[in-house]
Amino acid sequence: MTGVGALPVLFRREIGRAARDTLLGFAAGVMISASYFSLILPGIDAATEQYGAVLWAALVAAGGIALGALAVAWINETVPHEHFITGREGTDSRALARIWLFILAITIHNFPEGLAVGVGFGGGNVANGVTLATGIGLQNAPEGLAVAVALRGQGFGRRRSVLVALATGLVEPVGGLIGVMAVTVSEVLLPWGLTFAAGAMLYIISHEIIPETHRHGHQKRATTGLITGLILMMILDVTLG
Repeated sequence: MTGVGALPVLFRREIGRAARDTLLGFAAGVMISASYFSLILPGIDAATEQYGAVLWAALVAAGGIALGALAVAWINETVPHEHFITGREGTDSRALARIWLFILAITIHNFPEGLAVGVGFGGGNVANGVTLATGIGLQNAPEGLAVAVALRGQGFGRRRSVLVALATGLVEPVGGLIGVMAVTVSEVLLPWGLTFAAGAMLYIISHEIIPETHRHGHQKRATTGLITGLILMMILDVTLG
């Protein structure tokens, strides 16, 4: 879906900023809904079964969310990278070298999403895993578009921009594999894994996506996209999960 989202770059010269902000808002809405309906609530349910007390389940969820957010914050501060949208635009002599920083930034962004899907399937609830995979796939499309458009702004060709955007999505299966392995090894890790993935995604939404969608005066469109994405993911969770 990341690659599919990048395909319009092959056929259209420019994607308007307002459309990009709306699509990123949609991605944020899907991620928020997935975090709560497909990760935090199932995590609380799993913790309640393990510990037998709602208070302990809530504390486990709180700990998992905090750890997930702290983990991404630590990576964000310690790993050198540069964001696609907020970085400099236009061709320069270091564009080729900077692409690795771009890819690293998207790795930080996409890894928790793959982790969430892997934990969803690894917990034994296939319906929950399918819901997560569908929702994350939907929100990956606008992300792929944003990546490809930013690369075009750096002077990269159309095909190369699409291929690099596609490559950035390949980190999600890696995160998914790690998530499956973690919760398969021990069921005790299931509530922690679910809420950890949620915390990681919520940090990314608040720290990167929403501020970016509001930076160019398109707050109303971005908010409309966010609400639409949240509602769509909620419907998917109710009907599929």
